[in-house]
Amino acid sequence: MPRAIRYTLLSLRDLLVSAGPVALLAIGLLVLAYRWLDPTPPRRVILATGPAQSAYDEFGKRYQKALAADGIEVVLLPSEGSSANLQLLREGKADLGFVQGGTAAGDAEASGLLSLGSLFVEPLWLFYREDAVRRVQPKAGLTSLTQLEGLRVNVGTPGSGVPSLMDKLFDANRMDRARLRLSQLEQTPATVAFLTGELDAVVFASAPESLMVQMLLQTPGVKLMDLTQGEAYSRRFPFLTPVVLPRGIVDLARDLPPQDVRLVATTTALLTREATHPALVQLFAQAARDLHGPAGWFNRAGAFPTIEHSEYPIAKEAERAIRGGAPFLQRYLAFWLANLIERMWLALGIIIAVLLPLSRIVPPLYEFRIRSRVFRWYGQLRDIENRMQADPAQGPQLAAELDELDERVGRISVPLSYADELYALRNNIGLVRRKVAPASPPLS
Repeated sequence: MPRAIRYTLLSLRDLLVSAGPVALLAIGLLVLAYRWLDPTPPRRVILATGPAQSAYDEFGKRYQKALAADGIEVVLLPSEGSSANLQLLREGKADLGFVQGGTAAGDAEASGLLSLGSLFVEPLWLFYREDAVRRVQPKAGLTSLTQLEGLRVNVGTPGSGVPSLMDKLFDANRMDRARLRLSQLEQTPATVAFLTGELDAVVFASAPESLMVQMLLQTPGVKLMDLTQGEAYSRRFPFLTPVVLPRGIVDLARDLPPQDVRLVATTTALLTREATHPALVQLFAQAARDLHGPAGWFNRAGAFPTIEHSEYPIAKEAERAIRGGAPFLQRYLAFWLANLIERMWLALGIIIAVLLPLSRIVPPLYEFRIRSRVFRWYGQLRDIENRMQADPAQGPQLAAELDELDERVGRISVPLSYADELYALRNNIGLVRRKVAPASPPLS
């Protein structure tokens, strides 16, 4: 190996060894910070949705597609609806889920759940068969819940939260359950029974994106109840809001509906467990801005998602995403890299602040390591000189030791910047040799 390359490699080796303790400390601090901050989110997350062809199911598919772009697999977990989703979240069987306003029972603050904001309104859709109602109300359609007495009405499955909501509304109207013919079929069987005439009315609480709602709004002979007391319901129940389905919003060409229809609605929130990784919460909140931000049947553009009037504490990452959109780095870098930098930058700053003072010991340590290769031989040289002074008769033996010492020193490799130290040592060896054997010529 050429001497220049050999000297360079030796110098690099010494520098690495000298800086080793500081480098190991830096690596240790980085590992601790990484484990503490946990910047890398899981690649798989479970989202509790709802029945097939429901609005929850449709939105779940949209979130699944949105997060797939960032390498996150969203597993959709079908359920009966809002109440079932709340139970799945509390049991830890789902990471996130759609939950309807008013579903919470007890102290939402102590539930261990966080909200990513309210996403959309879920009107209470009460569809009825026009021919069935004419037998009871021949002059007009349904405008009050008290008119449901004697009709066959499906109020949804218990897991959907609709039955408990309807119970509250029936109680508010002081309606006798004995005079109501209620059933709690699942959404699809109930719709089939309704279309075949086995049911007179069905109740859904769903966003207008629900395929069932879209289909029934355009089915001949099916009418949507105009709830004229919507404002009064909203005053009695804080989680309800009066909304209006505008005339022609379903189909302008066919003028559907033919007049404004008054409804009451709850807002649906996306809830998550406190243990869910913050980066996933941020991603879902960003997706919510894109999916629910445009104008809809019951809201203007930008009205959703919102953190107003939440029943549950708002996750900090969700609040930042809703208010400020995507972080700066995520606009230009891949999600995993931007997230790593955003979550580690503070820790990196602290580590650098700790290591900067420690790094000052590296140059002196490097210099000491190089010079010690030369200086450690001075002890042996001094010992030979002392023995010569004590017993000049040992001259030949000491001369041999000096020759051996000079040979060993000649094999020492040091960076060129420290070569003067090496040559100084060899000159001193020659000086002692002249004292030991003045007649002998010094070795080169």
